[in-house]
Amino acid sequence: MQKEGEMKVLVTFFSETGNTEKLARAIYEGTGRVDKTIAPIDEAGDVAGYDVVFCGFPVQSSSIPGKVQPFLKSIPEGKNLAIFATHGSLRGGQLAVTAFDYAMTLANKAKILGTFGCRGKVKSSLIEALMKNPEHKAWAKEAQSSAVNHPDVGDIEDGKDFAQKMLSKAHSG
Repeated sequence: MQKEGEMKVLVTFFSETGNTEKLARAIYEGTGRVDKTIAPIDEAGDVAGYDVVFCGFPVQSSSIPGKVQPFLKSIPEGKNLAIFATHGSLRGGQLAVTAFDYAMTLANKAKILGTFGCRGKVKSSLIEALMKNPEHKAWAKEAQSSAVNHPDVGDIEDGKDFAQKMLSKAHSG
């Protein structure tokens, strides 16, 4: 039974390579001592009973994986939502920003508390395919060289800080 004043939190994610799951676990840990659940997006179930929902995904082609889109569309009106993602581009880069914008469009009924993105290692098969395409070669080289060791310790700590800030924002607003 939930105590009065205790926040109920869901951290849900879709992860193909483990990057987003690693970040989800950091966010889960960063929420501290609240009533919380962590689950892959296909096991998240109904979000109605949660005060705050954290939803994470890997950015794919400047967008959101198809498995995540129905979940974001289903977020009820006024529900506190914090969105996080891993991606191969620089933090704050246009590809990630485009994906966050699209996620907020899909979850347009929710109260968006904030977004957080960090780099994540990109599958080598994807990098190899993109290296053959002149249009994507520069990005593939960037992802190959500098995203390989992410999420790193700093990213994990930033994810924990993000969790605390989002809970504070939900509590005060």
